[in-house]
Amino acid sequence: MKNRVIQQIDWLSILLYFALVFIGWLNIYSTTMSDDNPAILNFNQPYGRQLIFIGLSILLIIFVLAIETKFYARFSSIIYLASLASLLGLFVFGKNINGATSWYSFGSFGLQPSEFAKAATALALAKFLSDIQTNINDFKDQLRSFLIIILPPLLIIPQPDPGSALVYTSFFFVLYREGLPSYYLLVGFTAIILFVCTLLFGAAWVIVGLPLFTALFILYRKRKKLRVPTFKILIITLSSIIFCLSVRYVFENVFEQRHRDRFNLWLRLEHDPSKLDEIRKTIGYNTYQSESAIGSGGLTGKGFLEGTRTKGDFVPEQHTDYIFSTVGEEWGFVGSAGVIILFTLLILRILVLAERQRSQFSRIYGYSVASILLFHFAINIGMVIGLLPTIGIPLPFFSYGGSGLWGFTILLFIFIRLDANRRDDWM
Repeated sequence: MKNRVIQQIDWLSILLYFALVFIGWLNIYSTTMSDDNPAILNFNQPYGRQLIFIGLSILLIIFVLAIETKFYARFSSIIYLASLASLLGLFVFGKNINGATSWYSFGSFGLQPSEFAKAATALALAKFLSDIQTNINDFKDQLRSFLIIILPPLLIIPQPDPGSALVYTSFFFVLYREGLPSYYLLVGFTAIILFVCTLLFGAAWVIVGLPLFTALFILYRKRKKLRVPTFKILIITLSSIIFCLSVRYVFENVFEQRHRDRFNLWLRLEHDPSKLDEIRKTIGYNTYQSESAIGSGGLTGKGFLEGTRTKGDFVPEQHTDYIFSTVGEEWGFVGSAGVIILFTLLILRILVLAERQRSQFSRIYGYSVASILLFHFAINIGMVIGLLPTIGIPLPFFSYGGSGLWGFTILLFIFIRLDANRRDDWM
């Protein structure tokens, strides 16, 4: 690696990365450590295997930083197509684990291609949007951008792995940053709000409220002299009414029972005490135990390796998707806040670095990294503390697993490599 790259590299981002990886490993150790054999180098235990994954991540970092920045732009399309091929291959060669065919199995070692497809999609999107012929305000280019984003989740959903597929919605924030008309985001947020409100209050009340809201908006438009045609407002209102009428059908006939149970628990839609209790013991069990573990930690926590719920295996999958519950129990509010601050600092640092890029490709890729990390971070912690329904996505750099750690490492360090070359006008 050239000395110039080492000098220009952003060491603050690297420091935050290793801090999160180290704290994550401590919590994996606490969660999976056996009192009979607490040795750190016990590779039969998840914490021992995670050490191997961390060691291989360091090799990945060196490899990613050693590659010339031109490679990532020139071969982004090939990398993207290879990632799609790896997702397609799962339907033939994939191994079914816990009901999902999301892994390639190589003996005792497994690899999850969806974790690497995020970086590949970010590269492909950055390459397309930075092309001089691309105009994000052109409808055809908008469709091409959507296609780049949508293809991977279309292959991930049937595995089935809806949590990993949902992550790709974070790329729409990148498009918005690059000039995508704001009404796309507005439509998306409106659809989510209407969906939730229809489930909570019923389609009738929402449909009654929509014309009233439309009338108020028309009056507001006249007062502020906004140039929004009345027929467009009426079309949006009519479309919203049709959407609300379809919500119950989609909820009852398209969603699977486990998905309906999660919404019933999250939105408190089930009023039958016996059915609600049954849902809490099945679908809601993880969240309930996670909330209890975090709540028992209090202000400063019970101490490292002193978590009674952690040691009692009360929280299923605690070393993977629910790793943050260990932080809450053993480190308390202070430790949880510290972890949240570290994640926030890393994401903000990436955004700062993205804004100072001379290359549009690097800036777009940087925003993609920040959006993906923010989505994982916010959804995972929201799920663990019960604010959001159980989705099943890992906490970056924290959750156990080689594929997840390597995927996030590659995602982040490609951008760190691009940033180290920001003073060279290579695009």
